[in-house]
Amino acid sequence: MSTARQELLEMLAHQSFRLGEFQLSSGGTSDYYIDCRTTTLDARGAQLTGQVFLDAVREQGWDAEAIGGMTMGADPIVVAVAVTSGTLHGFLVRKAEKQHGTGQRIEGFREKGARVVIVDDVCTTGSSTVQAIEAAREFGFEVIGALCLVERQEARGRPNVEKAASPARFISIFTANDVRRKHLAAVPNSERLATKTND
Repeated sequence: MSTARQELLEMLAHQSFRLGEFQLSSGGTSDYYIDCRTTTLDARGAQLTGQVFLDAVREQGWDAEAIGGMTMGADPIVVAVAVTSGTLHGFLVRKAEKQHGTGQRIEGFREKGARVVIVDDVCTTGSSTVQAIEAAREFGFEVIGALCLVERQEARGRPNVEKAASPARFISIFTANDVRRKHLAAVPNSERLATKTND
């Protein structure tokens, strides 16, 4: 694991992972919650996010022109990668077309036929990633890959995204188990119990 990747995992485990009882946007419940934005919007976290995502794009051999995803989970990732790369443009997908101005759903880079990678912070059901893929293709982009920061490995997220992205590949930087293990290794058992009780 690269130094940047290792440091990003440690930040996610320390700043973004919480144990307790949580209601998820998917409608389900979980004994943990990962709020990636506390890491991706952190000054150092943004640097690491940009580098790790850029490394992943290069490792996959994706010759992308732009990177984008559904607002707002993808927002800090898109900006971080664009700034770090200096060559990859960024775009964001609105949840719905805006009702004023140009009425467009894709904001930022808008070159039809361009090769793009779709990104997201957390993949549970994969619905936001799937929506971004569909919107990108509907606009006229060629989706050549999909990347998420943390994959929860539940609620059929991976097969949902893989089906939508096909024939493009779907890659996750980390799994929720990676983050959980790092979190538990760093937090004393007594502190973990107290946190769970208080939540």
